[in-house]
Amino acid sequence: MTASSFSGANVLVTGGLGFIGSNLAHRLVALGAEMTLMDSLIPEYGGLEYNVREIRDRVTVVIADVRNADAVEKLVQGKDFLFNLAGQTSHVDSMTDPKTDLEINAAAQLSILEACRRHNPHVKLVFASTRQLYGRPQYLPVDEKHPIQPVDVNGINKLAGEWYHLLYNNVYGIRACALRLTNTYGPRMRVKDARQTFLGIWIRNVIQGRPILVFGDGGQLRDFNYVDDAVGALLAAAADPKSEGQVFNLGSSEVISLKALAEKLVGLHGEGTYQVVPFPPERKAIDIGDYYSDFAKIRTALGWTPKIGLDEGLRRTLGYFATHGSHYWAGA
Repeated sequence: MTASSFSGANVLVTGGLGFIGSNLAHRLVALGAEMTLMDSLIPEYGGLEYNVREIRDRVTVVIADVRNADAVEKLVQGKDFLFNLAGQTSHVDSMTDPKTDLEINAAAQLSILEACRRHNPHVKLVFASTRQLYGRPQYLPVDEKHPIQPVDVNGINKLAGEWYHLLYNNVYGIRACALRLTNTYGPRMRVKDARQTFLGIWIRNVIQGRPILVFGDGGQLRDFNYVDDAVGALLAAAADPKSEGQVFNLGSSEVISLKALAEKLVGLHGEGTYQVVPFPPERKAIDIGDYYSDFAKIRTALGWTPKIGLDEGLRRTLGYFATHGSHYWAGA
């Protein structure tokens, strides 16, 4: 992948004021892309205008919902790349309000693809999917051939959104691929609550002097990607034709238990505590146990490997929120 893939390119990012979308926007602006960021700014979903304050004069921001088919039709026209990151990310919320999750993560994705088919069939799409659709792993590490058994409504709807993209690639020639993200963290992540990732509220609590709550016995294993690495994967998938019609796991060769992660976070911050507590019932019902990815497919096909280790990534994240945190947990 070279900068020339995006220099002067017309790029649309749905969910562009959110965590990953805004970090992607910063990278693409630096690469010389013409950026349009679409975001609903629904408070529960993590978008903040503060996330793009440094590049605000170099991007076009459109406040609109991906469920608004008319807005989507206008925005996809003339774009070279579409990074489709907008979504409802809370697994618990998907169980308490499944219809909204269906509308955003499945139906709206179909509308986006239809808009591309009718108005811009040459666009390249990269869809942000999730490792959650695998459910409870039958073996580790989890590769793309692992059975798909979602444990919540979010996983089912994200799977539908992903497969719509692959269908439109295979049937209509709309160049599309999907990345199954694992636990992504870093600057600009949602830290008001655990709607986006549990690590967000852990970061907030350790900075604010509150105990980190580790659910279960703390022995659950996870892998993590620093957001810059996730952005690198999105760009590699967009730039390389070998991604088209494919699904790729992201992941890390660093695997850590949640208890050890809490200890590491407290140690890096220099103070704080954590407590191992029982699962809340609504989270226990959809917990997947141990999970970490086999990401050999994307490494082989696109040359992507994570570059930022967990210690360095957590240091950068803690530093960012120590300085900017009040803009992220205000009103929570």
